[in-house]
Amino acid sequence: MTSIRIGLCQWKIGAATGIAGWAARLEREVAYAVGQGARLLVMPEYAALEAAAGEVADLAGELAAALDGAAAMLAAARAVAMRHRVWLVPGTLATRLDGRVVNRAPLIAPDGRVAFQDKHVMTRFETEEWGVSPGAPPAVFETDFGLIGIAICFDAEFPALVRAQVAAGAWLVLVPTCTDTLRGFNRVRVAAAARAMENQCFVAMAPTVGDAPWCGTLDSNHGYAAVYGPIDRGFPEDGVIAQGRLDAGEWVFADLDSVALEVVRRDGAVRNHLSWPADPPPSAVVVPA
Repeated sequence: MTSIRIGLCQWKIGAATGIAGWAARLEREVAYAVGQGARLLVMPEYAALEAAAGEVADLAGELAAALDGAAAMLAAARAVAMRHRVWLVPGTLATRLDGRVVNRAPLIAPDGRVAFQDKHVMTRFETEEWGVSPGAPPAVFETDFGLIGIAICFDAEFPALVRAQVAAGAWLVLVPTCTDTLRGFNRVRVAAAARAMENQCFVAMAPTVGDAPWCGTLDSNHGYAAVYGPIDRGFPEDGVIAQGRLDAGEWVFADLDSVALEVVRRDGAVRNHLSWPADPPPSAVVVPA
């Protein structure tokens, strides 16, 4: 199989309902997207923190609850994926790992198998407020529709990280994201579009949206889901394959085919993917004569 219908959730942060409430909502969201024909679903970075929120904002308490509930959240997401026979990235989970805290995205297969991609570059909030550590470097994941990668939010802003995944065979890179300002969202948006352009691949991002003053971590969330592709023959003039509405709680769907990428990489107006320098030479300092 070379094609897949992807569903990207603009997860609007809801009221604090605990793990059971979050799992029930995840069930409803997945059921809707599967009903639209999607077979790969992506929730945003930290969307599961809705399950760890209390009645008032409490950064330390939310982190503790997220860490304590990570295994239960993963089990709930795994059960949902298996019931609906769908590939699912249920957002990211703050997880204890070897005495550290990491931010990791599970990729759950329809049969319940699970693989993880850790965030590699931390934001200032993660480092300074929560003490989150870099996890494992970028990987690629085998699916029944080919190799894919996951670049969690800030990671997408570093070309070398995504390039490593594409060089290893990924034709689609998923970007679960959580940004509390439009500036932050636009950094990730521009980065995702650039990664798709320079690698002649698909990059799909899914954000948290909405205001939740009762949740210190997810108090303000801005963005829209989008899928980007090459800016070349056979693709939209701006490279935008699909795009949602700003800050709306909704799903965005797109039908993607890796064969289209093979064609443009071979016969496009440019060959960004093939022309990428294997080892760029260092810049020299030149003094005007």
